[in-house]
Amino acid sequence: MSRRRNVQQEGLEGPPPEERKRPIGRRNSQGIRIDPEVEAEPEPRRTTISAYVENEPGVLARVSGLFHRRQFNIESLTVGPTQNEGYSRITLVVEEPDPGIDQIQKQLEKLIPVIHVRELDRNPVARELIILKVDGEEPDKVQAITDMYDGEALDAGPETVTVQITGSEEKIDDAIDAFKQFNIREIARTGQAALARGAEETARVEERHT
Repeated sequence: MSRRRNVQQEGLEGPPPEERKRPIGRRNSQGIRIDPEVEAEPEPRRTTISAYVENEPGVLARVSGLFHRRQFNIESLTVGPTQNEGYSRITLVVEEPDPGIDQIQKQLEKLIPVIHVRELDRNPVARELIILKVDGEEPDKVQAITDMYDGEALDAGPETVTVQITGSEEKIDDAIDAFKQFNIREIARTGQAALARGAEETARVEERHT
């Protein structure tokens, strides 16, 4: 007589052990089974982080070194002076899970020349700039594409045309695709520069000159 029949004869319902659904997931040190969905690493997301720093030698090297040591995934980094003499703004575009984004901010805040760090909202005021050098065999068509992206021709000769486009990351990506038909010879692209929208300040006033 089979095991299933024995179970039924004893008044117990359900399939025999070999047919039962087994739990999945590993156990922790206390022997408790961990749900794989809970344990799964969060999905990375792309975001912009702004750091307000004292304008002193070596600050950019310290920030770059931090990202290298911690192996954070940085997409772009720009730095430039602010309206306050002696202070600069570093804008970083990163792609990390939420725990990684939190760690980036915490680690940046530990650097001595950093005054203030914050993650900008999902839709900051942000722009990039790109300079493209393409073949000059069809200058009129190149100019038409440049105008379509509100760009500007910077240099034109018998062999090449160099243009400038400014806009969002998506606009810059689209412009690159549009200019590929003219054989792109060289590209120089900046990282993202960004500020918080509206009246909200990107860096808190009380933290600027502490």
